[in-house]
This record gives sequence, structure tokens and C-alpha cells, in this order.
Amino acid sequence: MTTVLEQRYRTVLRLLPSYYRAEREEEMVETFLDGIDERDRDEMRPAWGEVASIAALAIRARMGAAGAPARYATLGAVVRLFALLSVLLQAASALTERAVFLTWANGAPVEDREMILGGFTGHGTLPGLYEAALWLLPLAWTVVYLALLRDRRRTAFVFAALAALPDLTPVIPHAGGGRDTVAVSLSLTTAAFSWLTVLALCCGFHRDAPPARLPLASPGPTLMGTCVLMGASMVVWPGGADPGWSGGAAFIAVAAVWMVVRWRAPKHVADPALPLALAALGLGVLMQRILLLAFMVQAHTPGSVIAAATVQAAVIALLAAALTTTGTRVLTTRFSTI
Repeated sequence: MTTVLEQRYRTVLRLLPSYYRAEREEEMVETFLDGIDERDRDEMRPAWGEVASIAALAIRARMGAAGAPARYATLGAVVRLFALLSVLLQAASALTERAVFLTWANGAPVEDREMILGGFTGHGTLPGLYEAALWLLPLAWTVVYLALLRDRRRTAFVFAALAALPDLTPVIPHAGGGRDTVAVSLSLTTAAFSWLTVLALCCGFHRDAPPARLPLASPGPTLMGTCVLMGASMVVWPGGADPGWSGGAAFIAVAAVWMVVRWRAPKHVADPALPLALAALGLGVLMQRILLLAFMVQAHTPGSVIAAATVQAAVIALLAAALTTTGTRVLTTRFSTI
């Protein structure tokens, strides 16, 4: 006779994918019920620790754990590549923006320099330390990138959470609702993108996941090359160098290179994970570009800057659509032959 407790365990186990339940559900239910008197089973519920462990197992099983079907292995590869590419983009962005800022501050007039430094020193010790921390913490994305490629996963998880914290600070003042809808939406999107990266790291790089690896590139030169590309995009077009301009330029360059490689040597890029991960990254970048564009229009930014931002957003959208189509087609072909 099925007891209430057994039914509750089976309900929680529905978090697991069907292939895993088919193999292990009965064994797991027996293990959970072992040692519990049948007379007590109608009054008990699964412990929160057990529910949490099943949820964690469900994530691993869907992210390509050992023995998972091909579609789950591919999903895990997409999530891991998205996390790695997003970390790379945010690490390069943090390094580039701060390098450009310090270069500008070094040659800026004394009045401008004092005004900038006043944001760190003009409000007391604790507020100054707070502002300094907000300025420095995004550099932790570089630590995340290096730790991930050295397979130091716990270090990567901790520093990713620290690096994403500053993106929450613009959201907090608007937690109760704000009048400037565009600014609030932009802050929420930026924070969501950072914390989605943290979530993808934690879910994708589980204990059964393979080590992080950049496809078709070396880690060090890739980071430095991305920084140079982003810095060059800001220097060449300073009038349109809003906070997301360089990130959009970097995505366009990487996606265009992949499309060229795909066209010239299709056998070397037959894995659907990379184009799908790039498409997901492009979608996140595109959302930020669209909201920044709306903010520019609202702020009466010069027409040339708005035009450049519009063209960039359109190119990102086209590349993201092409990557999605290519990745989906490769994925469909691969599974149809299994």
C-alpha cells in the first residue's frame, strides 16, 4: 500500500529527468523510506535537506552527468560554454573600461580629476571604501576566468558572486518601483545578465562536468585580444562608446569569425554547443544594447551616436539569429542520425 510519505517522495523525485527516474526511482524511494515506521509515514514529509539534494541531482542530471542522453550532454555543454564566454566578456570589459578610465584620468585636467576622485574621498571613509569596492569588484571576473580554466571551480564560484554584486547596487534604489522605467529596466537587465552567468557557472560546472576549455583558442591570448579589441572600439568611436558599446563590438567580432570558420571549414566546427552558446550570449548583449538605445533616445543623445548604436544592435540581432539557426540545424542533424 502506498503511503502519503512515499507519494510525497515520488512527487519530489519528479524534479529528476525521466531517464534518471526510470533507472533509479524505486531504489531511491526505498532508501528514503528505509527505517521509517509505516505508522508514521502518513504524517511525515521529506526533509528540506533531502529536497535540496534531489534538486541538485536534477540539475547535474540535466547538465550532462555521467550516463546522460545526448540531448542533456549537449545542454550541459551549451550552458558551460555560455558561462565561460560570458565570464570572458565581462572580465575583458572590466579590465578595458578601467584601463581606459585610468589612462584618461592620467591626462585629464586637474579639475576633472579632482571631481572624479571626489566620488571616492569626498563623503567620508566608509562611503569611500564602499565606492572603491564597487569599482574594484568587477575585476574579480578575471579571477573567475583564470580559476575556471585551471579547474578551480569553488574559487570561480565565490569570485563570480563577488564580481556580480556591484550590478545589484543600481537596482536596490528602485526596488520599491521607480519612475524612470528605462533606467530601471537597464539596471535589472545588467544585473540579470551577471547573475545568470553566476547561475550558469554553478549549474554547468557540476562535479561530473569536464574541465572548462575555450574552443579554437588559447585562454591568455584570447583575453588579451578581447581587451585590445574592446579598447580599440572605444578609441576609434569615442562618441558612441557607451558602457555596452565595446561588449557589442567584441560579440560581433567573435560571432563573425565563427561564421567565417564555419563557412570555410564546416567539419572543424560541427559541434552545435558553440553557436548556441554564442547565440545565448548575443541575446543578453542585445537586450542591453536595446535598453541603452532607449536610454539614449530618452536623454536626447546626438543622432550620430543613436544611429551607430542602432546599427550595432541590428548586426548583433542578425548574428544571433544566424547562430541560432546554424546551431539548431546542426543539433537536429546530429540527433536525427542517432
